[in-house]
Amino acid sequence: QVQLVESGGGLVQPGGSLRLSCVASGSIFSRNAMGWYRQAPGKQRELVASISSGGTANYADAVKGRFTISRDNAENTVYLQMNNLKPEDTAVYYCRAFSVATSYWGQGTQVTVSS
Repeated sequence: QVQLVESGGGLVQPGGSLRLSCVASGSIFSRNAMGWYRQAPGKQRELVASISSGGTANYADAVKGRFTISRDNAENTVYLQMNNLKPEDTAVYYCRAFSVATSYWGQGTQVTVSS
């Protein structure tokens, strides 16, 4: 059974930064793409950023230039560095490990951007 555990969320002022981490158990990490998603109240879950097993990253337009996704295969960890945070970034952020045949989700971590 694969488990994903997110951490690093919290309350931050507009313009501030946070770094989210997601640690994966099991041996699947290096073979899977990883993604960060978010869901704000009353809205659908949306992709924020993803990174392939080879390290190719993609970003939603809303976060380009502000967020950076990275992965450490030796530590089974994926990160999301979030800079210049805006109130509209407020959401629960979820980590996902996925391939053609599999999809695993973490439990989510709350990010609140407010003054």
